[in-house]
Amino acid sequence: MLTDNLPKTGFLSEASDTLLEMLMSLATEVKLDTGAVLFEQGDEARELYALLSGVLEISVLSLDGRKLALNMLHPGALFGEIALFDPGERTATVTALEPCVLRRVRYDDVLDQVREEPDLAIDLIHLAGQRMRWMDRQLNDQVFLPMPTRLARKILYLTERPEGEVGTLALSQSELAEFVGATREAVSKTLSIWKKMGVVDSSRGALMVVDRPALQALADPDQI
Repeated sequence: MLTDNLPKTGFLSEASDTLLEMLMSLATEVKLDTGAVLFEQGDEARELYALLSGVLEISVLSLDGRKLALNMLHPGALFGEIALFDPGERTATVTALEPCVLRRVRYDDVLDQVREEPDLAIDLIHLAGQRMRWMDRQLNDQVFLPMPTRLARKILYLTERPEGEVGTLALSQSELAEFVGATREAVSKTLSIWKKMGVVDSSRGALMVVDRPALQALADPDQI
């Protein structure tokens, strides 16, 4: 089957056959080396993307020029749909954290396909709804939760793995600080405490979750 080349993970694992067929028949392939920028915040939005392999970082710049990392995308992710509903500029920058392969579909082709297959719009509305709920949770965490709780939640999210696998995060403390809107010093101090508690371990720029239930407790605002 043509769509067998697409990953059965992330959003694509629940996408309709119509959407999957569109990604294979209308999309072109894009390859990125580590550190390459797919698009920047403020660029004109023209395409929808599906990530086949690799890891992408989603980030924004604050008004004072500070970088804030929002998310890491893994194979099966579909993104870039916001401008389909509200044409304009990209709201974030997307950078490859490792070599990546993507499929890219022009918005005009997507809209033409929606006119022919109205059910395709259901997938895109579902995707936009997921994105809005995720952003709402991130905003609430950033505004209302203390830094250690935000850090615990972010580490849990970024190290989600199949049951039984140990979650490892290949990010420096400075990069992790960007994900929670904190200083590297504050993150380093918190991780040092958790390491003494046996919750996490670190070596050569990699963070390992040793006791996930304990970290989940630290991520619970009721435990504050």
